[in-house]
Amino acid sequence: MLSWEKIYEQLQQDLKLFLFILSVICLFRIGFIIDLHAYMSDMTTVSDIMAALYYGLRISLKSAGFLGGISVILCAATYFVSKNKVQHFRFLLGSSYIGLLSALFYARIPYYEQFHMGFNQLLFNTFQDDTSALFYTLIQQYQLPFRLLLAVLTTAIFSRLLKKWLDTGTLRMPRFSSWHYTVAIRIAFLIVLYFIAVFIRFGGSMTYAQNIDWENSGITKDQLLNEAILDDVQALYRAYELHERLISSTGIDIDSAQMHVYGSSLAGHSIESNNLDDYLKKTAQGSAVKPQHIFLIIGESYANWPLLPEYGSLNIANGVKNIIRQDNAAYVPTFLPNGMSTISGVLGVITGFTDVNLYLNYLPEAYKEPFSTAVAPQMKRLGYQPRFWYAGPSSWEKIKDFTLAQGFEDFHGSGDFENGAGNVWGCDDKYLFNAVLSQINQDKPSFNVILTVSNHAPFTVDLEKEGFDRDSVIAGLPEHRKNDEELIKQLGHFWYADKVMTQFIAKVRQQYPDSLFMIMGDHADRLNIEANPGLYKRYGIPLIVYGPGITKNVFPKNAAGSHINVTPTLIELVAPRGFHYYSVGESLTKGNDFGMNYGFWITRNNIGKADSDVRESITGEHSAELSWDQIEQVISQLRSVSWWRIKHGTQLNMGE
Repeated sequence: MLSWEKIYEQLQQDLKLFLFILSVICLFRIGFIIDLHAYMSDMTTVSDIMAALYYGLRISLKSAGFLGGISVILCAATYFVSKNKVQHFRFLLGSSYIGLLSALFYARIPYYEQFHMGFNQLLFNTFQDDTSALFYTLIQQYQLPFRLLLAVLTTAIFSRLLKKWLDTGTLRMPRFSSWHYTVAIRIAFLIVLYFIAVFIRFGGSMTYAQNIDWENSGITKDQLLNEAILDDVQALYRAYELHERLISSTGIDIDSAQMHVYGSSLAGHSIESNNLDDYLKKTAQGSAVKPQHIFLIIGESYANWPLLPEYGSLNIANGVKNIIRQDNAAYVPTFLPNGMSTISGVLGVITGFTDVNLYLNYLPEAYKEPFSTAVAPQMKRLGYQPRFWYAGPSSWEKIKDFTLAQGFEDFHGSGDFENGAGNVWGCDDKYLFNAVLSQINQDKPSFNVILTVSNHAPFTVDLEKEGFDRDSVIAGLPEHRKNDEELIKQLGHFWYADKVMTQFIAKVRQQYPDSLFMIMGDHADRLNIEANPGLYKRYGIPLIVYGPGITKNVFPKNAAGSHINVTPTLIELVAPRGFHYYSVGESLTKGNDFGMNYGFWITRNNIGKADSDVRESITGEHSAELSWDQIEQVISQLRSVSWWRIKHGTQLNMGE
């Protein structure tokens, strides 16, 4: 059995290995930046580089911790087999780590030169290519033998240094004559060990609120530095995660003949064409008003239930409810998100396609050219400059690359503007809205999609500083929830998101009164004061339009929809008569009364599950409206058309 003294000694040796591997990773990061400095933007500053090194150190704590954890387990097992060989085994293990990291370092440099990105999911396509051609390319173009030699030399040098480092002495555990002190020091040792593990697990933080990972690490405005933050271990992990997402995507079993039927059904009349876009083409009825600026705000977790009358006493959505009361505002309370996550909702708005279990932001089809149904290029044809604003890092879900590929001319993430507070997902919303407001050009019509993040766990906004009235919210809670501090904090963040969004709208209207606003949530299902809310209260999000030319009657009373109805609705609100556009969904202004997404459907009176005839009444009226067969047919049409257009493009005569 291992004595406490031996445990103390062995863990010190493991800590040495951890610190050495961490140092090697950080040195390789510096080398990566130096070697590829030509790819760095001219606008990059020393502070940007220092920020990249700092955040890189934090995320590399996880990588070194992972490798060090393996060492702890394997060396402990070796100790029981042979006490005398454990130190040599630790050295061999460390040398293998160094060899792996060296090989990855020298491979990642040409990989970045080719793809302008560290390791990604394309690694998993390697053996689907011509492997012999790939091998010769590695030798001729990327000097594979020379890079392998460098990796071997680097491994030899660092391994020699590791040997000297591991051979240094260790501290002995303090000894005491009293058993009380002995027990106390051992307990203290275990506590310190626990906090070190937590600190490493959360990347240099003790809480999830400040956790850093590959999805939120792109905090600078320079692409090279954002990639340098990820060490090679983290880049490989990203590649694996993205690959897993892609292979989880499923197809739809449908042939081109059925697509002709579905396309004609969606178009509302028979069409004979092998071009799917002909079935998606629509003609605007004409708008009397063309706003100078358009702001499409996608609120993080901005659910619809706080807008319902029965929750008015909570006072967390007073800003948007005040907008809804205005004469030039219209509200659709029966609206669904495209999916259960932010990225699903964003993809639905940007492309107009319903969720068909395809990670569009990682599919090569999405980077060839904008889809015909994409909102940005169609708004550009109407004379608007399409811009995307996000309160988080540009690296999240490839949001920057994807939006630019789909026709947006500008992208602004949290690394592109001043911000003073936030959490792991991005800056507080007020900094995002300040950035948007500061860059409006009165003379240049703009279309701005704004994606917020503050109303998201771990909920770190300083609510007291922002003026949150806890008592007004507590007064509206049921008795058994009045002391639920976590719930109150979450409701406070909804209040904050509502407050800063409506303050932004008020400021824009004051300076640019001819602006049009569309407000919606990205998804719901994250917050509710009821333990088991119904489908409507759990999943519904609002859609509000506000601005010139809007009246209470702009939408029929039976209007219902989802994110795929946003683009056609917006175009019908601002486009001149005869303007041609493309969309899978129909405009709410033209009487669209059905919405659907990944798992649910909604009408004005009912909401139900998309895979079974399970429905709940929204209004209390038990009107059947649509039969299950009709619902199933519409859902199949929307999904099939979206999937085909994404995977096969416009052509319907596949294989003919």
